[in-house]
Amino acid sequence: MNEEIFLCSICNINSGTCNEDCKFCSQSVRYKANIERYIHKPMEKILEEAVNARDHGALGFCLVTADKGITDKSLKFVCDVAKEVQKVAPELRLIACNGTATLEQLLVLKEAGIKAYNHNLETSEAFYPNICTTHPWSERYETCQNVNKAGLVLITGGIFGLGETQQERVSMLESLASLNPASVPINFYHHNEALQLQPNPLTADEALELIKLTRTTIPHAQRIMVAGGRELMFGKRQAEIFAYGANSIVIGNYLTTSGAAMESDLEMVRSLGLKVAKSVQ
Repeated sequence: MNEEIFLCSICNINSGTCNEDCKFCSQSVRYKANIERYIHKPMEKILEEAVNARDHGALGFCLVTADKGITDKSLKFVCDVAKEVQKVAPELRLIACNGTATLEQLLVLKEAGIKAYNHNLETSEAFYPNICTTHPWSERYETCQNVNKAGLVLITGGIFGLGETQQERVSMLESLASLNPASVPINFYHHNEALQLQPNPLTADEALELIKLTRTTIPHAQRIMVAGGRELMFGKRQAEIFAYGANSIVIGNYLTTSGAAMESDLEMVRSLGLKVAKSVQ
């Protein structure tokens, strides 16, 4: 078991405005999910969240926008936010998660102080058309390659529980491994009644084994992060994820769903005799 746990916090700076048809995502305007929607979160709110995350031990702070890819407007907004966050919480490693991106766009983010970029493959190339028809899986893979070319830290993972087979899970993990990511966020599908997919069929035992499989398939990743769906997937068994290879979690709320209180996650880590990481490898 890893003795130090890396904490990350997500900030949804633009919510519910995506036109894509990803069947797992409540931020798509197509499904009319009952979520909060806004173009830009107020800067003062973003800065408040950044300071709160820092004060609760987070090292990573991820700036997320709800679009297929980076637009000129979103690029400017993310850069503006990054510069302001650095003023109030310079200790945070800034992560951008803004969809598909060109090398040129990623270099602009890097210049603004972004250190890492998160873009998930979501599932295997073969299964992807079952969950999204408005853009191809190959664009996701290419964006991850661009992140590596830009010299940013690559964060890429996926979602389990979308109806995929075990073979498709293995295929996704092998694709992730080929990109040599520093961090691999593993999400477990959190069903919303507005979405067309069936609820996540995985059991907690199966989910734990998938964390273990992720660690063994991508052994050189610095961090295996259990992200969205953690509380719903594992319930009272959340502490077990670290014994199966996870060494990172998201604290606080997710994009459109609530997470546990930050203090309760810190208490969980402490109760296991683990430490909160104080620096990034």
